Amino acid sequence: MAEIHTTASITPTKLELVAPWMARQRWYAAKGRQPVLRKLWSWRLDDPAGEVGIETLLVVDEGGAEPVVYQVPLTYRSAPLEGHQQALVGTMEHSVLGPRWVYDGPQDPVYAAQLLALVLEQAVPQAGSRSDTVEPAVVARRHPSWTTQTTLTGSRVLSGEQSNTSVIFDCTDDSGSPKPLICKVFRTLQAGDNPDVVVQGALAEAGSLRVPGMVGAVAATWPSVDGEGSDAGHLAFAQEFFPGTEDAWRVALRAIAAGEDFADRARELGAATAEVHSRLAEVMPTEPVTPAVVSTMVAGMRGRYVAAAAEVPALAEHEQRIAAVFDAAVGAPWPALQRIHGDYHLGQVLQVEGRGWVLLDFEGEPLRPLSERVRPDLAVRDIAGMLRSFDYAAGSWEQAHPGQSARGWVESAQRAFLDGYAAESGRDPREDTALLIAFQLDKALYEVVYEARNRPTWLTIPTTAVVRLLDDARKDLP
Repeated sequence: MAEIHTTASITPTKLELVAPWMARQRWYAAKGRQPVLRKLWSWRLDDPAGEVGIETLLVVDEGGAEPVVYQVPLTYRSAPLEGHQQALVGTMEHSVLGPRWVYDGPQDPVYAAQLLALVLEQAVPQAGSRSDTVEPAVVARRHPSWTTQTTLTGSRVLSGEQSNTSVIFDCTDDSGSPKPLICKVFRTLQAGDNPDVVVQGALAEAGSLRVPGMVGAVAATWPSVDGEGSDAGHLAFAQEFFPGTEDAWRVALRAIAAGEDFADRARELGAATAEVHSRLAEVMPTEPVTPAVVSTMVAGMRGRYVAAAAEVPALAEHEQRIAAVFDAAVGAPWPALQRIHGDYHLGQVLQVEGRGWVLLDFEGEPLRPLSERVRPDLAVRDIAGMLRSFDYAAGSWEQAHPGQSARGWVESAQRAFLDGYAAESGRDPREDTALLIAFQLDKALYEVVYEARNRPTWLTIPTTAVVRLLDDARKDLP
């Protein structure tokens, strides 16, 4: 086990080294601002070769309006790691060990190997401040459904992620066949069980093939930011990985460009969505809808209209019609609440050979607090999200092809998706017209705010959808 030199001095300090590096990372939430860091806690893993120090820091950034807790895994080496310059956090001088090169843990193969060993319950977490001491606050659990013999042959970090860091593990099974895995390391931590872990884990345990196989997860308990008590939540989880597959967004864009009908694939996607919803209602708790729940949800919709109108004042001319759609939702019958995907769109679904559509990323909308994302919700939210995603795929193609329309493609795909959902679930979502229109409108208003702030050239996609949905409401609602 690694020896911790508790009396040694380090220059610069770990926080002094980490802060400017963190400010440049895509997962750092406060873009353009220098972090103001305070250490909350740390824990370690052992390098079997005894050469590399492996430490995970939990730090709180106190430079913004609200404190944010980050997970920062680091490795400490006595020499540079060849070929990993992009992963270098910086260098420090250790009064006992001499010069140390500090790397972003997920990009270091030693950290990656020990993280996977921990997930598989083959490694033991160690205390961050005491040598040869097991850390009971870190708990790793191999998922009961994962019985595959797993041998690691290499690792790399998935590029392009925003809020987390995903490590791809090149592995083989007991027959020597490739069995790649992916491990998501959460960067921003919140107290509570991560819905991606809980929901996918429940589906995997129930034998669903509509989600990747679940390998295991790491959770921990750490000191709370205010120093009063502690918080607990997930740090990482690993699951099956499908290299070379395409998400439904890319599949749809290619179909639009080629003028191909997407109805069959959309119908299959609708059936897969209904299958997942049905299984979630079986294996996880459901709740009856109360007037208070309806009031809260619709109040959120009205609030998103206010935010959208502030960004695009022209929406104010539709205020009465928008209010009428939300009023109709209040008066409609609501089905029971259940666990859902929560951020469902074409980019969250893979087309896997031999499996069909496979759903990913059950975290819910990342900008919503975790306390909201773990609550049961209406399945119609997922349905509305996918209907809007079909519209977005066509809208993005139309952006690149001015004067051309893919409206017929959208309507065909949306109709087929709902047909597939109805056939699998036994209930057609179009029977709940008031809710279906209200949730689509709510999603479009959310999109208005996003596009106005981040991608103004795409703003016409959601604003046009708002008008179209209001026209649908005029025809379909009493």
